[in-house]
Amino acid sequence: MVSVVPQELPVAVIGAGPIGLAAAAELVGRDQQVVVFEQGNEPASGVRSWGHVRLFSPWSELTSPAAEKLLAPTGWTPPNGKRYPTGTAWITNYLAPLAAALGDRVRTGSTVIGVSRLDRDLLVESGREQQPFVLHVQSPEGSIERVFARAVIDATGTLSVPNPLGSEGYPVSGETAHADRILYGMPDATADGNPCAGKAVAVVGSGASALTSLIALTSDDVHTPGSRVVWVLRRGTVGNSYGGGDADELPARGALGARVREAVTAGRIEVVTGFRTIAVEDAHTNNGDTNNGSGADGRVVLVSSDGRRIEGLDQVVCVTGFRPDLSFLSEVRLDLDQRLQAPAKLAPEIDPNWHSCGSVQPHGYDVLAQPEDGLYLAGMKSYGRAPSFLAMTGYEQVRSIAAALAGDLDAAGQVELTLPDTGVCGGAGLFDSEEGSGGGCCGPVGPQPVSLGGLSTTGGPS
Repeated sequence: MVSVVPQELPVAVIGAGPIGLAAAAELVGRDQQVVVFEQGNEPASGVRSWGHVRLFSPWSELTSPAAEKLLAPTGWTPPNGKRYPTGTAWITNYLAPLAAALGDRVRTGSTVIGVSRLDRDLLVESGREQQPFVLHVQSPEGSIERVFARAVIDATGTLSVPNPLGSEGYPVSGETAHADRILYGMPDATADGNPCAGKAVAVVGSGASALTSLIALTSDDVHTPGSRVVWVLRRGTVGNSYGGGDADELPARGALGARVREAVTAGRIEVVTGFRTIAVEDAHTNNGDTNNGSGADGRVVLVSSDGRRIEGLDQVVCVTGFRPDLSFLSEVRLDLDQRLQAPAKLAPEIDPNWHSCGSVQPHGYDVLAQPEDGLYLAGMKSYGRAPSFLAMTGYEQVRSIAAALAGDLDAAGQVELTLPDTGVCGGAGLFDSEEGSGGGCCGPVGPQPVSLGGLSTTGGPS
C-alpha cells in the first residue's frame, strides 16, 4: 500500500509550451512545488513545429509577468515590445531561457499517457478526492513511471491532433495511404528541399493558417513558372476568408488577406469553393482507368462529395484546425461541451459561430476547473476545437489557477486582462517585417478587472 500526503506533493503541469511554462513560473513565484512534463526532447516543441511563422501578437503580449520576474535575476533582457517575433525567436529569446530558469522542474522526453487518482479508476467513488493524482509518464524508451501530484494543469494545447481533410471529422478514403503527400500545418517557404517549391499544391482550409500557407506558397522562393497553388474551401463562397483588409482591427491579418487577394487576382492562386473532400486518390486511378491525364508518378487527386476532382497534385496542405487530445484523461472526471470539447462553463463564450476575440470575457480558475477536484484545463487545451487563442489570456488563466492552488482565492477571483477589441484571431501570421503598424492579434483596450463568479464570467480567447 502506498502512503502519500497530497498536500506535500507538487502541482503537475502537462506541456512545456508558453502557457505551461507560465503556469510553472506562477507557481514558483508563490513558493509552490511544481513539475512540468514535456513530450518533446526540448521545451515548446509545439511552437517549434511552426517556428518559421511570425506571430500577430507583439512581444509585449507574449511574455507573462511571473516569467519576467523569474527571468530577471538571470540577466535576461525583455525583447522590444513593439516587434513581432517568429515562433523560433519566441523560443530563443523567451521560452528556452524560461525553461532553463525553471531548471530540473521541467522534464523533457516525458509523455503523460494517463492521469488518474491513486488506486482509483473512473468508476470508483469512495475516498476519491482524498487520493492524490497519479500521472503515468512514459520515457522515450517505453518505460512508465508513476508520479504523484496534488493538482494537475493540462496545458498540452491542441497542435498534436490536427483535424483531417474530411469535413465530417474523420480522415477520408486514401488520406492515411497518401500521408507522405499531406502536410498538416503551415509550409516553410525557406526550408531546404522544400517539397512544395515549384509543385502543384492544394491548401485545404480557411482562416489565418490557410492564408499564411498561401502566402508562403506564392512567395518568390517557392513559386516558379511551373508552380500551381489551389485554395480549397468547404464554404460555397470565399466570403470573409480574406479578412477585413484595411478595416480589420488586426493590421497584420488584414494585410495577409490583402496579399492573398492580390495573388488570386494575379492568377497565382486558383480558388475552388464548396469542395468537401471525401477521398484522396492516386493520380493513376480514375474510375478504374489507369491514366487520368496527370502524366506524373506519385501525384494525387482530391475528390469531393459532389464528384468534382482536383487533379495532379504533388502536395496537399491541410489546415482545417485542431482538436484536443483527451485520451490520457479517460480515467478522470471531465465536464466538457459536447461540440467544442472545451470546459462546459467556458464553451458558451468561445463558440466560434457566435464570438470573436473581442466579444468574450476574461475568466479564471473556477471556469477551467473540472469535476475532478484539482484538475484544470488551460491555454489552447481549454479552447477545445475553438480556433482563437491569445497568449495573454492563457497567462491570465494560469495566474488565476496558481493563486487558487496557493490558497489565495481573492487574487484568483480577480482577473485583469487586456482584452482585444474585435476580430477572429488565428494566432499567427506571416508578413515581411518585424515592425508592425498595429497591436498584435487584436487591438487592445485597457485592463478590465472582472470578479469571477460562475457562468457569467466564462470566456476569453486563449
